[in-house]
Amino acid sequence: MDYTNICTTVFTPIEYGTVGYSEEAAIEKFGSKNIEVYHKSFIPLEWTLSDARSHSSAFTKVIVDKTKDEKVLGIHYVGPSAGEVLQGYGVAVKKGITYNDLAETVGIHPTCSEEIVRLNIKKSSGEDAGAEGC
Repeated sequence: MDYTNICTTVFTPIEYGTVGYSEEAAIEKFGSKNIEVYHKSFIPLEWTLSDARSHSSAFTKVIVDKTKDEKVLGIHYVGPSAGEVLQGYGVAVKKGITYNDLAETVGIHPTCSEEIVRLNIKKSSGEDAGAEGC
């Protein structure tokens, strides 16, 4: 059993879901020079309908190995329905999905999971990871 690639979710008021390596564990195992992180903050559509949540952001990041065609090492997501969002990515990460595979996937609009396949801001670039519009 490969315990690294088991999807995990913490069911708190703002849910957290993950599959694969954390950023810190990936750096420790593969080296910081070999790791890239794509990330983004965004406001989920369902939160825009509530005054209580419309000022909060969700967040997602994908950690890749730059030396292996940007093979995805981990996906992390904080936002609504984290378990549902991450479950579909578990098999993909286990089977060796790459960043390019994600980028070539047409997301279901408008969903939070779509934000994972739309990631294009590299953490190393220093660019703002805040959301653009639809």
